[in-house]
Amino acid sequence: MIIILTIATARAQDSQTVFNFLRLPASAHVAALGGDNITLTDDDASLVFHNPSLINQVSDRTLNLNMMTYMEGSVTASASFIKALGDRGTWALQGRFINYGEMKETTIYNEQTGTFGARDIALGGTFAYGLTNRISGGVTAKLAASYIGHYNSLAAAIDLGLHYYDPEHEWSISAVARNLGGQLTAYEDDFERMPLDLQLGVSKRLVGAPLRFSATLVRLNDWQYGIGKHLVVGADVLLSDQFYVAAGYNPMRVAEMKIASGDDKSSHGAGLSFGAGMQLERLKLHVAYAKYHVSSYSLLINFSYTL
Repeated sequence: MIIILTIATARAQDSQTVFNFLRLPASAHVAALGGDNITLTDDDASLVFHNPSLINQVSDRTLNLNMMTYMEGSVTASASFIKALGDRGTWALQGRFINYGEMKETTIYNEQTGTFGARDIALGGTFAYGLTNRISGGVTAKLAASYIGHYNSLAAAIDLGLHYYDPEHEWSISAVARNLGGQLTAYEDDFERMPLDLQLGVSKRLVGAPLRFSATLVRLNDWQYGIGKHLVVGADVLLSDQFYVAAGYNPMRVAEMKIASGDDKSSHGAGLSFGAGMQLERLKLHVAYAKYHVSSYSLLINFSYTL
């Protein structure tokens, strides 16, 4: 039991909260822009995982599949389906999971007694509504489950989002509260906090130029870092209406993944991210590169098709 709970803590980026896989990006475009962005106004179904109010921008009957490489031996994937409801409403179904693979079960004396698996899964539904021609609101309700060997935990949470978009001046402003909720059942009845994340973001495309800049303030409910580490920045080069390239920087990820080697400390490239995308009328494909674990880099691929 001690070994299992130790692994459960070690695999979380923030050991003070549980279900931290919900912090990982599902959108490759968001991943390319630093891993946190809530203001993109593209026809991209994967944005439902980051801001529920953004799905009003997504084409009716869009199916979205996503996959990301993570640390060695683990697999993470997600999917969503978007459907319009009347003139102003949109609903979506979504799901995501991460399988951490098979691990050794040992005693405190490092004697192997067997193996066990660990995995997390979350399922949810989203509804968004256009409050005005420029303002949309959205809510996601979800259940999350975590399994480590013979132990498990269940949680319920909601995401709330509000989005303002000015198409004439290309301003996009959003506010999001992610993972509001708590555990319904816990490992050994030791209840812990959900990874609540309050975010504010803005994006602006330069008039007459193919450049769009984004800035997102993250974890505004948790000030263990200075203000500079809460600011995620990114930029898109919009090569045409169909193609873009993007890059971003996340200083909080640099701080969290910095490890010591002798007298030196290094984040080994964490915090920097890159990506590109193709957005055709019915087919969308996005790819991104970033690091979310000290042991390996991650490639994230999104595929969306409008039925």
